[in-house]
Amino acid sequence: MRYNIELLPKAEIEYQKAYRWYEEQLTGLGDRFETSVERKLNSISNNPLFYPNKSGKIRECKVDDFPFLIIFRIYSEKGLIFVYSIFHTSRRPGKKYKKSL
Repeated sequence: MRYNIELLPKAEIEYQKAYRWYEEQLTGLGDRFETSVERKLNSISNNPLFYPNKSGKIRECKVDDFPFLIIFRIYSEKGLIFVYSIFHTSRRPGKKYKKSL
């Protein structure tokens, strides 16, 4: 079963900020970041149980080539996955799951 993915506002803001930052560093790097995130979101959508539970029902997936985790939760009964955060791994780990439950 393929799940629909919804980025919550916090995740959307984090995603956009990271994209802009990478693009400012080097033209095209933001696009590479976006491609890596989209590839992982597609993988999560197709096989969300592949990624481990980290805090209760919250799961995480590492983005290839960039220091980010995708923090998400599966709502099987609705066929939905909510992405709570596109989390930069240099941030305090305790903030990773805030407001995700």
